[in-house]
This record gives sequence, C-alpha cells and structure tokens, in this order.
Amino acid sequence: MEVGFAPPVSGSWATPEHMVHVARRAELLGYHSLWTFQRLLVPADLGWSETYHSVQDPVTTLAFLAAHTTRIRLGVAVLDMPFLSPVVVAKQAATLDILARGRLDVGLGLGWSTEEYQATGASRHRRGRRAAEFVDVLRALWQDDVVEHRGEFYQVPPTRMEPKPVQRPHPPILLGGHAPEALRRAGRLADGWVSGSQADLEGIGEAVATVKAAAADAGRDPGSLRFVCRSAVRVRPAMPADREPLTGTLDQIRADFGRLAAAGITELFVDLNFDPEIGSPRADPDVSMRRADEVLDALAPTP
Repeated sequence: MEVGFAPPVSGSWATPEHMVHVARRAELLGYHSLWTFQRLLVPADLGWSETYHSVQDPVTTLAFLAAHTTRIRLGVAVLDMPFLSPVVVAKQAATLDILARGRLDVGLGLGWSTEEYQATGASRHRRGRRAAEFVDVLRALWQDDVVEHRGEFYQVPPTRMEPKPVQRPHPPILLGGHAPEALRRAGRLADGWVSGSQADLEGIGEAVATVKAAAADAGRDPGSLRFVCRSAVRVRPAMPADREPLTGTLDQIRADFGRLAAAGITELFVDLNFDPEIGSPRADPDVSMRRADEVLDALAPTP
C-alpha cells in the first residue's frame, strides 16, 4: 500500500511556506503523493466543521507545489463536477500534468453543499448521468485529435485541445462518493475510487468490493483499479480498543494502516487538515507545523 500526505490547505497553517515545507519533507521521506481538496464557500453562520472555514484552491495549490517538487505525485480529492465545465477541467489538468512532468491524479466527485450548488448555478437533476458524460468529454479532450461531442448535458463542436497531458492515454481519473450507485459508477468508468473524509473506515472493504464487482460486470479488470483512502488522522493520547479509526497514538494509527490495506485499500494519504486542532483558522500555525513534522517522520513509508 502506498502512503501519501496532504499539504496544509485549510486553516491558519495553510501558508505558502508551510505548503512547501510539508511537500518537500514528504518527498524526501519517500511519501508517494500529495493530495488537496476543494471547498468553494462556507455558510455565513460558519455552521460547518472548522476545516471548511478557510480553504485554498486545490488546483492552484498543486501547480504551486509542482514547482517545488520533482518526484512525488500530485492529486486532488476531489473536484466537484457539477460546479465545473469538463472543457475547463481538461485544459487545467493537462497544463498541470505538463508542469508536473506527468505526476497528476484527478479525483472527481458530485459535491454535497447546497450553498455551493446554488452559488455556482449547478443542478442536482440527473447528476449521476451528467457525471458519466463529464468523464467521457474529459477523456476525449485528453486523447483525441479532434473532439466532437453531442450529449445530453455537454455540447462540444468539432475542435482540438492542445497540448495534451504528459500521461498517456490521460492522467488517472478517480471517482469519489459513497452511495452504492457512486461506487458502481467508479467501477464502470474510472481508474479507481477515492474515499471522502466522512467515509466509514470500518466498512470500507464493502465499498471496495462494490467497486470491484461493478468493474467486473462491465468487463473490466478489478485488479487494475486503485483504491485511495483519505486518512483524517488525529494524533491523541492512547485510546481504548473501540476508538475511532485513525485517532489515537501514532502506533495505533499505524496499526490502522494495516487494517485498511487488508480491506483492499491500495493507497492512503495522511490528512491533518481534518484535525480540528490543526486545520482550523484558530489553531496556532507553529504548533500545527511541529505536530505535522512529528507525523511526517513517524508515518513515513518504509523504503
């Protein structure tokens, strides 16, 4: 199982200096990947988790970190398709893959925020079918010399998009979501599945099995798919046996990694942005960075 790390993108520690420090340190320690996430808005009453109160743009952050790293892969988990045009995403991602010399992973999801749906003018109507067509357009723009698409939701006249991504036939596409149909969609259409911050880690093996079954039903090789888990790590004093996964001492968290691998996860990334003691605008950024360095060292992959 590959192990990645999330750079600071949420709260007070999400400064350019801290992003670069974490990215370079992760690369030096042998981590496989860096992952960001998208949040456009937060309600005026700040009723959501503090993790969402101040979040940097995920694609811009990855482009910045591409210039400060050379080996480590760069992933977004996830961009919300209803809020975006597949043509714009295709161009941005192709450019980022070029700047990163072929290191980009593209995670896509459907979003959950009513406020963001309203503010972007997006529709929830038939959003699953829309997502499938979004992926079709994305792949065509990355692969085909001339693209012409006449679909239910997207219209692309005969056009060309250049330059193409470095990775051929295209950067890996990972789909998010936990509803049964979202899992089946990932198995049918994507290069893998990526879990969200609220995933049921105790039952994540069932989600993996659903994705694999859908892939097999579609005539695809389930063994070729990637299964990426956002690991919302919270380092705390020793916890009881019935503790929440990924919360506890570093030894307890490391043991959880083994259980996730046994459940079929092929890659996880440690994400401290979802720790309210770190990814909050009220957290002390210097303390957050000291804790991040401790976690980076302690959970580094074995060479």
